[in-house]
Amino acid sequence: MGDLHFKKSVELTLKVIGGKWKLVILCHLMDGVKRFGELKRGMPDITQKMLTQQLRELEEDGIIHREVFVQVPPKVEYSLTEYGKTMESVLHVMADWGERHQERTEADSVE
Repeated sequence: MGDLHFKKSVELTLKVIGGKWKLVILCHLMDGVKRFGELKRGMPDITQKMLTQQLRELEEDGIIHREVFVQVPPKVEYSLTEYGKTMESVLHVMADWGERHQERTEADSVE
């Protein structure tokens, strides 16, 4: 696992989904289609500018789909692409690790 190919693959993955917000956005979109406002309400600490930037990057990488409805007022919906849905297993592994880490740190604080 310590070979160069492994390290480069991890680095490439982090270029696509790295950062504080992209994985959180993906978690929200795993629940289904969301509008910008719904995403913003679900992540109150993210700025509108950062959310817009992260959504654009995920769209450019083919992870999410942005659908614009021509109406007044304008309506935009975001969803995972089929390719984006392949991140589900990664998110589950990360959530499992997070739970184990939390249990470990809580056990350490009791000692």
